[in-house]
Amino acid sequence: MNPETAKGGEVHFQDVPMTAPPAYPGPPVGVQPIATQPVAVTVVRQVPMVQAAVPVTSVAVPVIVSQPMGNQPSRIVCRTCNQEMTTRVETNPTLKTHLFALLLCGLGCWCCVCFPYCMDSCMQTNHYCTTCGAYIGSYNQN
Repeated sequence: MNPETAKGGEVHFQDVPMTAPPAYPGPPVGVQPIATQPVAVTVVRQVPMVQAAVPVTSVAVPVIVSQPMGNQPSRIVCRTCNQEMTTRVETNPTLKTHLFALLLCGLGCWCCVCFPYCMDSCMQTNHYCTTCGAYIGSYNQN
């Protein structure tokens, strides 16, 4: 009979005789032990996660806006601060603006070089939140 199984096929480990593990043979004969250098050991300890109040800084991230924006201020809900407000608008020249000015300069129309910088169709309109200053989106007229 197998010592691990007893009546009815149940396993009883108390009936198994305990034997000592085999002895370690030791170092080989005729081999000199090597001097070892002290080694720095890094111990990694797992610390349970504790939820604490951590200050969160907001980052301005471009957001895809579902409602269309134009070159005029728009009424919208800011996704950064969740406030309904009218956007602050800033216009900036684009590559198209500079190319038209260069074309007018090349054609000899010196007095008309500033016109592309005054036209909304040659400028990019950027919308910003008036509450938190976050970038909302931009508008380019094609």
